[in-house]
Amino acid sequence: MAIAPIGASIPSPQLTTTLASREAQTGGFGETLQKIVDKVETSSSAANDAVGRMLDGTGDVHEAMIALQSSDLSFQLAVQVRNKFVQAYQDIMRMPV
Repeated sequence: MAIAPIGASIPSPQLTTTLASREAQTGGFGETLQKIVDKVETSSSAANDAVGRMLDGTGDVHEAMIALQSSDLSFQLAVQVRNKFVQAYQDIMRMPV
């Protein structure tokens, strides 16, 4: 088994370019939060549509319940993420300077 020289562990320009393009594709922190909020909103509207179809008689009760549970879980996840951000902010604000 050969041992690679120390210089071999330096990232190549191609790898650095790939990482930079991946960061540009994924967007920033604000965009990630916006995507989470959009998914919660989409899930909520899908649940409302499923309940409406159930009430009209064109939809199934099971479909409506699954959509409602999915919406509830995504909302609970978003609330927990928000709580963690608030807790992290408060911890940072309590740090002595």
